[in-house]
Amino acid sequence: MHRKFLSDVRTRHLLPDRARVLVAVSGGQDSLCLLKLLIDNAFTRGWDIRVGHLDHRWRSNSIYDAQTVAVLCATWKLPFHLAVAKVRLISEDAARQWRYEWLGELALSLGVSHVVTGHTASDRAETLLFNLLRGSGSDGLASLDWKRPLLEDVQLVRPLLGFTRNQTAEFCRVWQLPICTDVSNLDIAYRRNRIRLELLPYLERHFNPRVEQTLARTAQVLSAEISYLEAETERLAAQVVRGERLERHVLARAPLALQRRVVRTWLGGLLDRHPGFEQVEQAVACLTAPNRTRTAPLAGGYLLEVRFEWLVLCSNAPPLTD
Repeated sequence: MHRKFLSDVRTRHLLPDRARVLVAVSGGQDSLCLLKLLIDNAFTRGWDIRVGHLDHRWRSNSIYDAQTVAVLCATWKLPFHLAVAKVRLISEDAARQWRYEWLGELALSLGVSHVVTGHTASDRAETLLFNLLRGSGSDGLASLDWKRPLLEDVQLVRPLLGFTRNQTAEFCRVWQLPICTDVSNLDIAYRRNRIRLELLPYLERHFNPRVEQTLARTAQVLSAEISYLEAETERLAAQVVRGERLERHVLARAPLALQRRVVRTWLGGLLDRHPGFEQVEQAVACLTAPNRTRTAPLAGGYLLEVRFEWLVLCSNAPPLTD
């Protein structure tokens, strides 16, 4: 695991030498495995490691996780930083937003260039299935990439995407690391837990014993393809988008995948939210529709109207008269 970890870091250009690194450590097996791997390579790579722990207050005894991580950091002589939620966070999305906001702010205050998290191939497989069952497009299926910008000068890095959760558990057992067990991860009332505890084991037993690695690899393939599509979308949008208007005849000649992406990006910027699949399809249909064609209402009291060569975002008012 040490060799593969360092190989992934090098070949994917995840952490440069002498980087100042902030590691998000929950106390679970994945983050402890990550921290140990980073420490073991810190001297040769010149990494300056700091640890951040977030107490979401989901459990009454969650303070013990923070104390365990703090003691471990003291043993390993690592700076330790703690954040405790002011109120109990009620959803995974709210927790995720708070988590990344705090890590980003702390990274800036410490002069850190890279925030590192312990997401694994197992997390990637779960996320792909979770988003697939919600009806996400390819962008959602390819989430949890190896690295992405967190802030302008801070990269978010996930060096464990080449490992499964079983491998990190075995690593912690061999090195006798003090794993903190979060009992909420066993509650199948949460859909992601049900995927982890029921769906993935079922797929592993009956369809593919390496299903986690296979799904993670699929996400990796999609990620590369999405990067290409994003570049093409940006190039095409520069040709057809003019504020609240879109040059529909030019866009209509592009492949359907790019039509949808340009429309979604355009409307997302104007409406301050990403439109749903049906709204995007309505807009795409308008690219070749007769003049004065209108869509159903969109968010915020707006709709789209065909005005000769333009598709225009306008208020939901009566149709224009000649």
